[in-house]
Amino acid sequence: MNSRLLTAADAEAYRNLRLEALQNSPEAFGSSFEEVKDNPIEFFASRFESSYTLGVFDHEELVGVATLVQESKLKLKHKAAIFAVYVSPKKRGLGIGKRLMVEAINKARELKGVEQLTLSVVSTNASAKGLYCSLGFEVFGTEKRALKIDQQYFDEDYMVLFL
Repeated sequence: MNSRLLTAADAEAYRNLRLEALQNSPEAFGSSFEEVKDNPIEFFASRFESSYTLGVFDHEELVGVATLVQESKLKLKHKAAIFAVYVSPKKRGLGIGKRLMVEAINKARELKGVEQLTLSVVSTNASAKGLYCSLGFEVFGTEKRALKIDQQYFDEDYMVLFL
């Protein structure tokens, strides 16, 4: 397996994996499958212009992603956030999530002025929280009822890693 930053040429593969993620783990993302499914490929390609999306490929198949976004406002430039971390269920347990997170952390360290990384994770997602904690992230707050799917609420923990 190899990993690299995604480019506009990867937009279709990214779209397919993103839609899989939204269907398989709707509670893990702020966006919904219904909101995203009809977006054109250009919508997905444009995401790579303002962020760093890392992908892991098994041969030619995109099987995992994580996105890093540095804040753009002057007073917030010392922060970056990790979003949309997902590994296809058929490839879980192989260290892909850890690889993506380590690469995102390393990329953040390369960005001028970034001192801390943040992310949010559904409070009940023990495997993701365990991974993030093993890499040095700490919970600094919990948002109750952060997401609502039908009539079910999900809390989110906010985590930080000081670089």
